Amino acid sequence: MVQENYQEEEACDIIIIIIIIIIIIIIIIIIIIIIIIIIIISANGTISKSFRKYMSNIPGNHEVKELQKTAILGTAHILREVLT
Repeated sequence: MVQENYQEEEACDIIIIIIIIIIIIIIIIIIIIIIIIIIIISANGTISKSFRKYMSNIPGNHEVKELQKTAILGTAHILREVLT
């Protein structure tokens, strides 16, 4: 009887440890997602007014949105390489 109680307590302890590990993993994933969102938002909104002036000095047709898209795709590629 005493041995059965000990085994049940041990099983409960293992379940609690597994739950804690799962919670920690979920928190880490949430933090990574938040960091990715912050990087994307900052990459998408960091065009100064003088940047458009400098772009007009470069010959050819350059759109700021295309450059932002390229920057975001490059950032996503770097993050994919780092996180996998």
